[in-house]
Amino acid sequence: MAPLRQEVEPGEVGLDAKALDRLDRHFAHLVDEGRLPGFLVAVARGGRVAHLTAHGHRDLAAGLPVEADTLWRIYSMTKPVTSVAALLLVEEGGLGLDDPVSRHLPAFADARVYVDGSGDGIRTRPVERPILIRHLMTHTAGLTFGFYHAHPVDAAYRAAGLESSVPPGADLAETIEVYASLPLQFEPGTEWNYSVASNVLGRVIEVVSGQPLDVFFAERIFRPLGMPDAGFEVDADQAGRLAELYGETEDGRIAPTPGLPLHGRPRFLSGSGGMVASALDVHRFAELLRRRGELDGVRLLAPGTVDLMTANHLPGGADLRAFGSRPAHDEPGNEGVGFGLGVSVVIDPDRTKAPSGPGTYGWTGVATTAFWVDPSRDLTVQFMTQVRPRSSHTVFGDLKRLVHEAVVRD
Repeated sequence: MAPLRQEVEPGEVGLDAKALDRLDRHFAHLVDEGRLPGFLVAVARGGRVAHLTAHGHRDLAAGLPVEADTLWRIYSMTKPVTSVAALLLVEEGGLGLDDPVSRHLPAFADARVYVDGSGDGIRTRPVERPILIRHLMTHTAGLTFGFYHAHPVDAAYRAAGLESSVPPGADLAETIEVYASLPLQFEPGTEWNYSVASNVLGRVIEVVSGQPLDVFFAERIFRPLGMPDAGFEVDADQAGRLAELYGETEDGRIAPTPGLPLHGRPRFLSGSGGMVASALDVHRFAELLRRRGELDGVRLLAPGTVDLMTANHLPGGADLRAFGSRPAHDEPGNEGVGFGLGVSVVIDPDRTKAPSGPGTYGWTGVATTAFWVDPSRDLTVQFMTQVRPRSSHTVFGDLKRLVHEAVVRD
C-alpha cells in the first residue's frame, strides 16, 4: 500500500492554508533549534487528507529525512488499539466489560488494596469489589506505574523490578503475575490513575482469543484495515524507515536514547506501549474510529460500540483532574477532559487548556506522538516525531491551538 498522501486542497474542506503554513513553520522552528529531529503532521477532514508535511530528519547522524512512510514508535498510542481488540471480543461474546478480571486471569482473584505504610511495612486489605474489564480500559483499576515516585505502591512496583513496567527478561504472562502480586493503590472504580492496565488487558485478550497479542492484532485489526507497517517489530525491509529515538537533554536539546527492542519479535508484547506504525497506519486506525467502526467496506465494530468507547466513563461526568487525584494527574491540561475505553474525551471545551471541539477523543505517546478525532468538525489529526521529553512540554497544546486556528468553516 502506498504511503499516506495529501488528497485535497485545504480550502476545499474548510481549512486555511496560511494557518496550516504557520503550523508547519512553528514546528520547523523547533527543528532548527535542535529541540526536535523532525516531524510529520497530517490533518484530514471528512476522511480526506488536506495537509501533510514531513520535515527534518528521522535520523540526524545518518542524515536521513522524515518521509511519509517513516516508521514511528507510537508507545501509548498502542492503548486505543488494545481497547479495540478487547471490544472485538466483547462484541463476539467472549468477554464482558463487567467481567471480573480474575475470571480470565486467576492471579487477580485475591487482589488486595493499600491501607497505609511503606516498604516492608505496607498494610493491605482485601478489595471490596473485584477489578472489572472496564476498570482496565478506563485506568480505574487501582494499578499504577513504578516511575511515578508518588505513592508507596509505586515504590513496591520498583522493588518488584517494574521501573519500566516489565521485569527484565519476562514475557507478558509472567509480567501479569507480578502485577497481580502487588497491592492496588485504591479500591477499583474509585479513582483514575494512568497505569499498566492495558498490559493486563492485552493478556486478557491473549487468554480469551487463544492467540498471542501480536497475532490477534495482525489478523483482526491490521490486515483487515490495511495497516501494513503496524506491529510489534520491524523486519529487514522496514528497518531503514524506522526513525531514531531521541531523549531531551538538560539544556532542552536532544540526543539518541535507547528505545523499544523492535528488531525481532519482542519477548514482552506490550498492549500499553509496544507498537510501531507509519502515518498511514495511524490515519487508517483513526478513520476507523471517526467512521464509527467501518473503513472502506470493512466493519470491525458496531457504531454503538465505538460510541461507547469514545464516551466519558468517569463517574458523574468527572474529568481527569478531579477523578485522578494523584499528583501526576493534577495538572491544568486534564481539566475538561474525561476518559473513555482507552482514549481521552473532551467533556467541557470551555475548560480545556488547548482548544478542542466537544467529544474530541484520542491519545498520545511518550515519544511525542499524538492523534485525535474531533467529531464536531469531522477532523482527524496526527503528529509524529521521536523525542522522549524530560518533563511536560507545549508541543501538543501548540498543535491543537494551531489546528484550531486553521478551521475556518465548520
